Amino acid sequence: MMNKKESRLRRGRQTRIKIAELKVSRLAVHRTNLHIYANLIGPDATILVSASTLEAEVRAELAGKSGAGGNAAAAALVGKRVAEKALQAGITEVAFDRSGFRYHGRIKALAEAAREAGLKF
Repeated sequence: MMNKKESRLRRGRQTRIKIAELKVSRLAVHRTNLHIYANLIGPDATILVSASTLEAEVRAELAGKSGAGGNAAAAALVGKRVAEKALQAGITEVAFDRSGFRYHGRIKALAEAAREAGLKF
């Protein structure tokens, strides 16, 4: 029997294979109960840009709010930051890799914030 994590990784595998064929940068998202992380990974598997709720600036902005890193508001903030950093690095088009997580809630909030901040996917 597969556990939750294995089945999630299994769901994410096909996406990664497809993105690798396209040879584009991918915006990989990972979420835990407390935090959300977004990495922009180049076609050569190097991390180009990253943002997460662990960053000092993000934590300062979320300080005092309930559920500091584990909610949609925090996810939206991370999405915005990763997009801004990507645009500074000259990356405009990416493929969205939700790593087997459902496109819903925090994952969706992050994706939409990144799109609004000017990232195309």
